[in-house]
Amino acid sequence: MAFSTFPLLAFGSLAVLCLYRFIIHPLLFHPLKHIPSAHWSIPIFGDLWITYQRYMERNNAVTYTAHLKHGAVVRMGANELSVNCVENGIKTIYAGGWEKHAWYPQRFGSYGVMNMFSTIHHGPHSQKKRTMANVYSKTYIASSPQVAANSHALFSTRVLPLLQELSESGEPTDVHDLHNAIAMDFMSAYQFGLSAGTNFTQDLAQRRHILHQYHCRRDYEFFSAEAPWLKKLTRRLGLQVVPYFVDQANVLLEDWNAGMCRAADKYLSDSENIALANPGDDPVVYKQFKAGITKLREKDPNAGKAVGEVTLPTTRHENLHTNDSDTTTAEIYSEMLDQIGAGHETSAIALTYLTWEMSKSPSLQDQLRQEVLGLTPPIKWPLPSGTDPAKDFNLPDPKQIDALPLLHAIVMETLRLHAPIPGIEPRISPQVPGGNTLGEYNNIPGGVRVSAMPYTLHRNPVVFPNPETFLPTRWLPSHTSEEQLREMHRWFWAFGSGGRMCIGSHLATQEIKLLVASVYSNWRTEIVDDEGIEEVDAYTTKPRRNRLDLRFTHV
Repeated sequence: MAFSTFPLLAFGSLAVLCLYRFIIHPLLFHPLKHIPSAHWSIPIFGDLWITYQRYMERNNAVTYTAHLKHGAVVRMGANELSVNCVENGIKTIYAGGWEKHAWYPQRFGSYGVMNMFSTIHHGPHSQKKRTMANVYSKTYIASSPQVAANSHALFSTRVLPLLQELSESGEPTDVHDLHNAIAMDFMSAYQFGLSAGTNFTQDLAQRRHILHQYHCRRDYEFFSAEAPWLKKLTRRLGLQVVPYFVDQANVLLEDWNAGMCRAADKYLSDSENIALANPGDDPVVYKQFKAGITKLREKDPNAGKAVGEVTLPTTRHENLHTNDSDTTTAEIYSEMLDQIGAGHETSAIALTYLTWEMSKSPSLQDQLRQEVLGLTPPIKWPLPSGTDPAKDFNLPDPKQIDALPLLHAIVMETLRLHAPIPGIEPRISPQVPGGNTLGEYNNIPGGVRVSAMPYTLHRNPVVFPNPETFLPTRWLPSHTSEEQLREMHRWFWAFGSGGRMCIGSHLATQEIKLLVASVYSNWRTEIVDDEGIEEVDAYTTKPRRNRLDLRFTHV
């Protein structure tokens, strides 16, 4: 009789254990139980709901909705929080140096190594950042002979002649594609030098080839970021959750980037060439980072090296011509690829939405044109017949362009409402006595995935009234109080904050302002086709149709 009851006792014990493990503990004893959940299922089913939302590209929208309903801190998964406040929020997390989540290297590593952006720990990241932070400072970029030479060459020989050609033909153009090309040329010229960089503005075939490889991977980034194990598992089973063409695109882009790195090396190895060259050919970023990281490694072979076991999206391949024990070359190449990818794409997205908003408002175009024509010298194109662009075309000082209040307000409002990177920036809460405090909630343990998002921060209606409306005047001191302006700047997060905020923010802002000032000094833009202009819900956004057709008309 006793023997026959054993299975019943075992089954009952298992049932009680399961009841405690999956129902009682999550509901009554979980350390995050006191924080409101974005969805009813989270305490019981953990990450299932939010993982599905991310797979369906709804993360930004559902997180924003959750904050509207539940406040500044919301539980998004079994062990994950979203934060939408400054005090006890982004100030604590990002200025406080909380370490990055493995989400970053899983998504943004290349050449089989972690670059600076994808490095998890603060120490090695800081070592790498110090090697090149000076060449990305606002004062350095604004006074750089290299940037000045690049800007002159790019605008006088590529950008302005092309815009004039488009205005004369009257044909509409896909400005999202064009902005990607211009931003790529600008970014690659600063990294590798003008002669070693790209010419996507004029070389349409190469532009389409590389940008196709770059964008064709986007639909599969979820698997690298949130479920890197699934790619390996499904391939072992003979399935292709992530198609092989994604791997091929990664290798092609790595080879393309390595070619520019080698071209920069060739330039630097020729001292006679350097002495005679145009300042624009100086590979500023590549030279600075390579010299800096090499010097670091001479003192300490492990300096700046990322640590931790993570699943990277790509592996090292033979054409790097490096040995397995030395990852320095791979890290240099990975750094350049990360910067050229992020640097061109974010600027292009901002420019696309800025020109879209401007094209909806002819009166705003007129106001901006009046402002930018006051620059000395004004940016006028075409030049009079018989003049030489190399000698007779000059651009205003970047500091003068940066000081234009309406232009600045338009750029700020574009980056607020249409932040190129609106998505999550995951960190890990530290282990501290008594736990962490976020918002109004205490006792948050270490090891929790915590994120803030520009998408939600920039839509706080208390800080930004009518948050879904494009209102550049909100950034003008003549329309907004000094106190409110300070508050808006505290919540403005298009470039992040703290020691790991975007290193290229000043270069991007200078580039965007120069191009916008040039366009609206000479042309009016009007919408021809903006179907699909809605932004995709993703970490890095873009128009749903990946294009915007505008017409340029000379004024």
